[in-house]
Amino acid sequence: MAYLSMGEAHRRITQYLNRFCDAITNQDGPSLRSLLSLSSNFLSLADALNVFQDANRLVRQNDKYVQFAEILVNHLRCLQSFRNDHFVDAYNAFEKSANAFLQEFRNWESAWALEALYVIVFDIRGLAEQADRELVAVGKNPDKLKAAGSFLMKVFGALAGKNPKRVGALYVTCQLFKIYFKLGTVHLCRSVIRSIETARIFDFEEFPTRDKVTYMYYTGRLEVFNENFISVSNSNIIRSTKVLNLLSFSCQAEEKLMYALKRCHPQKQANIRLILKYLIPVKLSLGILPKKWLLEKYNLLEYADVIHALRTGDLRLLRNALQKHEDRFLRSGVYLVLEKLELQVYQRLTKKIYIIQKQKDPSKAHQVKLEIIVKAFKWLEMDMDIDEVECIMAILIHKNLMKGYFAHKSKVVVLSKQDPFPKLNGRPVNS
Repeated sequence: MAYLSMGEAHRRITQYLNRFCDAITNQDGPSLRSLLSLSSNFLSLADALNVFQDANRLVRQNDKYVQFAEILVNHLRCLQSFRNDHFVDAYNAFEKSANAFLQEFRNWESAWALEALYVIVFDIRGLAEQADRELVAVGKNPDKLKAAGSFLMKVFGALAGKNPKRVGALYVTCQLFKIYFKLGTVHLCRSVIRSIETARIFDFEEFPTRDKVTYMYYTGRLEVFNENFISVSNSNIIRSTKVLNLLSFSCQAEEKLMYALKRCHPQKQANIRLILKYLIPVKLSLGILPKKWLLEKYNLLEYADVIHALRTGDLRLLRNALQKHEDRFLRSGVYLVLEKLELQVYQRLTKKIYIIQKQKDPSKAHQVKLEIIVKAFKWLEMDMDIDEVECIMAILIHKNLMKGYFAHKSKVVVLSKQDPFPKLNGRPVNS
């Protein structure tokens, strides 16, 4: 840091305080947002605070500043601690400043300060994560991100009214989702979702597109975890602008993730990749296989062998792919979804055997001996006996992946002569 005189430090701090008060007086939301952001160019102000140590007195003894003293004093303290990499102290000060700002925000009738509130909501989450890492490093309980979630719930409450501020509720909801997913407390998302989807004060289409895309992405992920892949009805609920309160019942993972994908900005490649990371397993579960170019374009090649296994009926390839990318799939929460694709692989393998038999002897193509299927598994280096294969065939018939019945004495699967291997056509296997 270059030398900074006491006079220059005083000037910088005073200039900041004047700009802050002017932004509120003039209801200048963009300026207030910049002044409260931790990502703005605050280094010169933080350096000034390290030189001029009496900013607290400066704020509290000036009539212009004193009405915002709790916001300003704590925000300046946060900047100083943040500059010195004391993230726990920075978080504690920031939370006090944020609570004081929220109190003022409640008193403002219009939504002019929403952008400033957004930056506070965004920064408190990031700062809480840094503070928790600092706490873990010294062997203490990391509790700041949980505290940030509690603060965001208060913010949500302040926005859930019949006034223009309500358009900010979805942004706060999405930040809450990020906290809950980070903490592994995704069950807490449900209460926020109910508030958004059942409260009559909210019209989903009035929210900004950015927030709607993020909301659908996270709620779609929740449905993936719950294995709710498609809508329970054929309703066009997503296209409606007035019936969001039905969304949680009629719109499941596929529709929510597709909503997010279609409305995501085409230049936001990283966001599109995140959506596809969950949408692809859902599509695979519905029997819809993406093209290789899509995987290459968005660097999702971990799904390539899974898709090839589904196309070819190669159980060994599927299991190897799951083992190879196990950590990645587990972190994403899609491992169990992909593991259940084995049934489709069994179906494909049996269908290939049926096609080969049909070419050799069309009159007996519908009679598949279990021992032939056992040999096919052995060729794939999968050790299964006839009893195991019979169990698999029974499951395929039960799940409507195969039409037929068993001739137990002769150990033969007798397939239907009409459409013996029904296509999923966008329905999940377990439906």
